[in-house]
Amino acid sequence: MRQTTCLPEAEETETVTRFPLIARLWAVILVAALVPAGSWAAPFAAYVIDARTGQPIYKQNESTRLHPASLTKMMTLYMAFTAVERGQVRLDSKFKISSNAAAEPPSKLGLKAGQSIELRYLLRAAAIKSANDAATAIGEGLAGSEDAFAQQMTQMARALGMRNTNFRNANGLTQEGHYSTAYDMTILGRHLFYDFPQYYNLFSRRSADAGIAQVSSTNKRFLDAYKGADGIKTGYTRAAGFNLTASAQRGNKRLIATVFGGTSTAQRNQVMSQLLDSSFARVPERVRETRPKPPRLIAQKTVRRAQVEPKPVVAQPQALTLNASAPPERAAPARSASTAAIASPMQIAEAVRAAAASSSTPGRMSLTSSARPRLRPGTPATDVAAAVEMAVSEGQGSASLVAPVLSTSTRPIPAPRSRSARTSDASTAVIAPALPEPTPTERALTGQMSLLASSVPEPRTDTVILAAMGEGDISEPAALEIVSRPQNSGRNWGVTLGLYRSKVEADRLLLQTALQGGAALEGANRHVADTVRGFEANFVNLTKADARLACERLQTRQQECRVVGP
Repeated sequence: MRQTTCLPEAEETETVTRFPLIARLWAVILVAALVPAGSWAAPFAAYVIDARTGQPIYKQNESTRLHPASLTKMMTLYMAFTAVERGQVRLDSKFKISSNAAAEPPSKLGLKAGQSIELRYLLRAAAIKSANDAATAIGEGLAGSEDAFAQQMTQMARALGMRNTNFRNANGLTQEGHYSTAYDMTILGRHLFYDFPQYYNLFSRRSADAGIAQVSSTNKRFLDAYKGADGIKTGYTRAAGFNLTASAQRGNKRLIATVFGGTSTAQRNQVMSQLLDSSFARVPERVRETRPKPPRLIAQKTVRRAQVEPKPVVAQPQALTLNASAPPERAAPARSASTAAIASPMQIAEAVRAAAASSSTPGRMSLTSSARPRLRPGTPATDVAAAVEMAVSEGQGSASLVAPVLSTSTRPIPAPRSRSARTSDASTAVIAPALPEPTPTERALTGQMSLLASSVPEPRTDTVILAAMGEGDISEPAALEIVSRPQNSGRNWGVTLGLYRSKVEADRLLLQTALQGGAALEGANRHVADTVRGFEANFVNLTKADARLACERLQTRQQECRVVGP
């Protein structure tokens, strides 16, 4: 009879307990690496980095394109946080639920088509419960459609350095062409931690109010089991297996890791715990922190060109015969200015004498046949015509015949050279001889003499000057009403958030805190005090009750806060 030797149950348990912990951890990782891919729900991949520097610590199939499942919602939330910070939407903006979002399969919040719900509740449902209908509603509300939102998600992934990621939806359900890698999801998790610290606490909540229901975290087991874990996101589909992107801190060390292709929730959490434990032992306690660079988004400029229908003449051009056109005439060569003859004074005088002699020579053109100037206004046309005919008939151009006509014509009155000239009798202008047209220099001198003779203008009053300084309204200004708050109004309390090295850092903290402060900080004013020890970030204009309530809420988020009285 064969005897079988076996260890009692108690002894076997003790032997397992004695087995070194580190050896067991690496044994599980080794099994995960050596087991054929066909025995897993999906190919296994893992990537671990030091969150402070971004340096890798452990990697396995980190660039293999796999199904990310609900890790996709990390990018959906990143896009929503970006829209809120840019002012495109607010946390209390209401999103209308479409039939497409309401029809998403579980896990879901239970939204109904046509329902309106605030964005803050959709964010909680997508981050904590991993609700597919909430994620789809976020994408449709931000971009108009899920397809357009998926394109924006992919563009943001490229800007963040995620080179092997392509999104087709906002929730992570299996779809052709929807993929990512352990490397890319770890990079995304690091950006969530550094780019949006004011919203990062959302990933560490075990439960939250989602507006229509109280939701529980899908990552609750890992958060409760692993010391220092504070996020980030789980994911599961049949094609992807059990995925997890986790972040944990121990002392000054912080790690971010991603696991793809787990066989179950327990196995995935165990592998993640072992990866983090071994990595914490390998990273130094203190390093120089290097924050990730912000996404480099490239603005796309769309240029629209007008579409003009062609005319029938242009569409069917006619044949033109150029041979039938007359050749252009050749222009006479212009004489150069350098070759032009310059007349001397003697030549000009000789030309004048020749012209005078030709006027008395018969058979030549006389001045009587030249064009006459236009008649002056007011001159009787019949008298002028009669005088001209008489002069022509007699063969002489005597000025005595035209004198009676000219004496009765109206002459222009010369411009006065001083104010005294205006008072002179206008009749003297009629018999005065015609003056030559003044030159531009004489006009300028005449204007100066007129200004010198004019009286000095009266100085403007103060009332006119004050009216001119306004915007045209010369009515009496409205009485200034001064509203003051009584000293015993009760809003002279405040809270201080501590000292900071720069004013920019203090302002940023105040802005982030105001976005999360709720009703307690609604009437508060942000104020940065420049002290000897540094820049002090304060909220002022609070009541005593609001100041205490605000401090209690901030202290629950590990934010330094102190109530300051009057």
